[in-house]
Amino acid sequence: MPCAAPRQAETTLPLRRLDDFLLEPRIPPELTGARRGLLEFLFFGVKEARACLFAGLFFIAVFAIPRAGVLGIPRYDVLLIIALLIQAIMVWAKLETVDELKAITLFHLIGFALEVFKTSSAIQSWSYPDFAYTKVFGVPLFSGFMYAAVGSYMIQAWRLLDLRIDHHPPYWMAWGVALLVYANFFTHHFIGDYRWYIAALALGLYARSVVIFRPMDRERRMPLILSFVLIGFFIWLAENISTFFSIWQYPDQLGAWSVVHVAKWSSWSLLVIMTFTIVANLKHIKETIRIPH
Repeated sequence: MPCAAPRQAETTLPLRRLDDFLLEPRIPPELTGARRGLLEFLFFGVKEARACLFAGLFFIAVFAIPRAGVLGIPRYDVLLIIALLIQAIMVWAKLETVDELKAITLFHLIGFALEVFKTSSAIQSWSYPDFAYTKVFGVPLFSGFMYAAVGSYMIQAWRLLDLRIDHHPPYWMAWGVALLVYANFFTHHFIGDYRWYIAALALGLYARSVVIFRPMDRERRMPLILSFVLIGFFIWLAENISTFFSIWQYPDQLGAWSVVHVAKWSSWSLLVIMTFTIVANLKHIKETIRIPH
């Protein structure tokens, strides 16, 4: 029994070594100018890729699993098994804490509830055309992990990029906007789409907010609202790839695939704000956020 812990340490050693190297790089002092800038950009790219560990592995599975499934198991069910395995390994390997797992589970539940509503017979915003044993209310259970992947990315990026937030709005205001964002995904089918009003409110609320991050060994700053828009853009790209592989389909894609409307970018950016609000309430992350008094 005493040797169990060392075996786990050996299992996680490659990623731990990579993380240690990324967090405390040894940069030669004589490195300056364009070469230093290029190296810093490379470090940033590697950290971003590392933060996307769950999302990357999950979407590789999305693209790799044939539509017919594997060994008689339907594709959606295989994706659920893979997502659960990835998540379990990340917690076992201490790449995520139990508290972070709770937050990611919350993202899964929030996303799944939205999926059930959007795919219902009364709304039919999109659909999951293939059969699965693990469909509930017509929605495969793996779908919630697509939302959880965004939360996992944020949690990992916070640590790897040594993120801090300056001039964060009061939490009650941030939660108010997050709830409005989520509610609008439901209510716009009945009382009109108010996303641009909510976006304007979020823009005003986070206008002074700055994210401070460390790509390599020096701190950089960026408007927080810009990070929301950029993350939303990459999710929109992932959505286009997913619909191309018929993971789910919008009504205008049933005959032939077409690019997801660019307006979805704004929806994803708003969803990122809601995800950020949940992540920002994790205890160890809250300590890195400054709210002006």
